Amino acid sequence: MTADEEYMTLCIELAKKAAEKGECPVGAIVVDKDGRIIGEGYNMREAEQMPTAHAEIIAIEQAAKAMNSWRLTECTLYVTLEPCPMCAGAIINSRIKRLVYGAFDEKGGACASLMEIFDYPFNHRPMVRSRVLQDECAKLLTEFFKDLRT
Repeated sequence: MTADEEYMTLCIELAKKAAEKGECPVGAIVVDKDGRIIGEGYNMREAEQMPTAHAEIIAIEQAAKAMNSWRLTECTLYVTLEPCPMCAGAIINSRIKRLVYGAFDEKGGACASLMEIFDYPFNHRPMVRSRVLQDECAKLLTEFFKDLRT
């Protein structure tokens, strides 16, 4: 198992916690240049009643506190689902070096599915890797929404 797969496995565990709480199952972690997890989160929009309580935002905010800096220039963000425009903007604004995600988001993804926000001439562009444990990440979402409908 690669390091990316190991970190994504941790994100999947966070996503499962979200699902247990009735939240959309998305998990995220931020890892520093030494491989330490310095931020983690899962969706909490329902619990917090906050539209910005996405897994990525929570993980990025924790990482910034841990680093005592908003600049996360040597960090990697791992997330089970392709980031939305808001989270992609947070990635740009926090200067995250690398983004690794699992499943594509055909309805809200801003990194490949609906648009490729990092192709715009912003002042920062992270390296991106997708499809890491894609099937496992997608299955969490499929099962969650299937259960909601029944």
